[in-house]
Amino acid sequence: MSDLNIANVLSQIRSLREQAAGMQPITPPVSGSTSTAAVGGSKMPAFGDVLKGALDQVSISQGAAAKLQEGFQLGDPRADLPSVMLAMQKSQVSFRALVEVRNRVVQAYQDVMNMPI
Repeated sequence: MSDLNIANVLSQIRSLREQAAGMQPITPPVSGSTSTAAVGGSKMPAFGDVLKGALDQVSISQGAAAKLQEGFQLGDPRADLPSVMLAMQKSQVSFRALVEVRNRVVQAYQDVMNMPI
């Protein structure tokens, strides 16, 4: 890989990092949801709704990465290798984060269930 390609990939990584730093946290839509809690006069979505929103975001990310990967394999000129690799890594990181949240929730549940009465 030439120095020009490496510099291009690094600049794309930096721009994605800057975009990620400015992103808002994932919040699912609360319209039609009955499981909200009022905190300080504002409605907060329930944990299940937030978790479902995160699952949906991970699913969307994985679908977009798969579609981009397929486009690259079929020779689509808009699907270049750096964008395919970045999309795959983003979906992998989001999936790992979701698995870690699930593991922590399960561990907390087990800790509560094992508490003496």
